[in-house]
Parts: sequence; structure tokens; C-alpha cells
Amino acid sequence: MPGKGPPVFALADYAGAARELVLAFKERGRRDLALVFGALVAAAVPVLPVRYPGGPGNWWLVPAPSRRAAVRQRGGSHLLRLARASGLPVAPALAFSSGVADSVGLDEAARRANLAGRVRLVRGGLPPPGAPVVVLDDVVTTGATASACASVLQLAGFRVTATLTLTTARRSHPHE
Repeated sequence: MPGKGPPVFALADYAGAARELVLAFKERGRRDLALVFGALVAAAVPVLPVRYPGGPGNWWLVPAPSRRAAVRQRGGSHLLRLARASGLPVAPALAFSSGVADSVGLDEAARRANLAGRVRLVRGGLPPPGAPVVVLDDVVTTGATASACASVLQLAGFRVTATLTLTTARRSHPHE
């Protein structure tokens, strides 16, 4: 929802070549694209128009989680693979609890309801206490995943400075 949570930034619209590359990486096993996307993320994070406590290089990337079935089907978390390829500090701090449905075809209210109470912290994957973080996702559609991830991290005491996505499927992209 506009005005709630940290700002959301996307590298491209979810259309044309960008859409095809994200789908190839996410759904068609093109793991080699992790290096390409990782380089783009590494270049984008330091120039996001948000303030980082302690200056550049002090933030941690926290990949948005995927459903367990999707992770198994993809041979691991595609976003964790991408985050690690960026060379930036990475904290695999979030997971979905059981019961999260595939969000394809769900409207914003249904996506929020689907995630309500189902994003959890992974204790062994947390960044250092109080560290500022950037949530990393592949596509922002309604902002429900970004919002749910940011909320869980903020409740745990982390400063979520932004969400960075590879692409946006929104018709307009005002920052949240």
C-alpha cells in the first residue's frame, strides 16, 4: 500500500526482455543468470535513494522467501543464489511457514491474506543485530510480499531501508 513500509525500487518493468530473463532464471533453470542479475543488484544497491546508517557497504541483502515446493522444484532458492552472486553481504533470514499458496492470480487483498502470519524469521540466517537491510525480490506485483517481509524484519529490530526487485508488474511505480 502506498505510504506504508520502506520504499520499493525495481530495476525494470516486468515486460519484454526483462520479463523473459526473470522467467528463464526463476522457472526455466537458467542459473547462469544469477551472475548477471547479481551484478545488476550490486550496482544498484549503493545508489538507491535511501540513507544507509553507517554509509555504503553497511547493509545486508535479505532475499524474499519462496514456497518450499518452488524451492525444491528450482533446485534451491533462486533469490538466495542471486543475492550471493551479487557479492554483497547476504542474510537468508526469511522463510514461509506452511500454508502459503502460489500467489499467481491473487489480487492484493488475497495476497496479503495468503501471507498474513506466514513469513517467519530463520534464526540461523539473520544479519547482525540492528543491521540495516534491503529486501531482495524478483517481481513486485502488489507489494504484499515486500510489505510482509519488511514487517517481520522490522518487528525483529532490523532497519529495512528498501526493497529492491528485478522487475515490477505495476502499471505505475510510485515508491511505497
